[in-house]
Amino acid sequence: MSNYIIYKNENAIYYECGYSCDNAIYLKLDKEAFFITDGRYTIDAKDGVKGAKVVTASNLIEELAKYLKKNKVKKISIDPHEWDIASYKALKDIVPTRFKKKPHFSHLKRIIKSQSEIELLSEAVNIGREAFKDISLAILENTHCNEMELNFLAESILRDYGKRDISFEPILAIGKNAAKPHATPTNTPLNSGDLILLDAGVKYKRYCSDRTRTAFFNGENLRFNYKQKFENKAIKKAYDSVLKAHDKAIKKARSGMKASEIDKIARDIIDKAGFGKYFVHSTGHGVGLDIHEMPYISSKSETIIEDGMVFTIEPGIYIEGEFGIRIEDMVVMENSKAKML
Repeated sequence: MSNYIIYKNENAIYYECGYSCDNAIYLKLDKEAFFITDGRYTIDAKDGVKGAKVVTASNLIEELAKYLKKNKVKKISIDPHEWDIASYKALKDIVPTRFKKKPHFSHLKRIIKSQSEIELLSEAVNIGREAFKDISLAILENTHCNEMELNFLAESILRDYGKRDISFEPILAIGKNAAKPHATPTNTPLNSGDLILLDAGVKYKRYCSDRTRTAFFNGENLRFNYKQKFENKAIKKAYDSVLKAHDKAIKKARSGMKASEIDKIARDIIDKAGFGKYFVHSTGHGVGLDIHEMPYISSKSETIIEDGMVFTIEPGIYIEGEFGIRIEDMVVMENSKAKML
């Protein structure tokens, strides 16, 4: 029964059959598969779903139960993270099937990326890189705007004014607001001498990119690159420490390492610089159809790094009331080393 499984997550379903929507259940019964959805998506599903029968129903849980009973399924796997309590209870109450919990099943299946997936991710990264250049130019043309307005401007550019999807809502934070790793935009105005942190990504054929830069705005110039000339000595020291941690973690990462060892490479540099307690998150995370996937590059992760894994390296320093710095890039493990996408 190892190939008997139910999927509810949109991206997990897409990975299985090439199509998904916001109301669907994918039932895999060995060599048979069923895409259960409601009438709003039937036409699209029939055009997009590959390798599965499209089933239209008004109540997806009841329809799923019918198929489980019809096929006399005694045991089937589910990812408990994909289910809400009400839906799980509703299904469990009407079928005798035993549900085997397999947490993060799809993420584990997708942890090693195929060459075609790596190409899609690489293109997403390339588009994101160019968007960062466009955003820097747009900011220079709109220096009268506040943080909230600049966030809207950045998102418009990332979306190419409606032509593409984004990986997540961008984070554009000015000065002390950058000390919040996932800052909410405020009405803080942009001034000469400000630090700007930009964390953003775009999707290409559903695959995500993720990138962060921290830059110095001198009133005339703004570039989201590695070379920055911060006037404040404390900010400069912190920035140089983050950049060194970022560079060394990428340079030293190897297949066969535990993910926690890569985290330690970055964390040790920031610790030695005296900023250890201000590095408040993990060093990175996998990226694919979801913006956060396995592997997680954290101090507790026992995951063994392998070729084909794609993840971020994003050390940071955040000092409340003063500033925040993060530098992030995506890498793919190739020939046992980390290659920047």
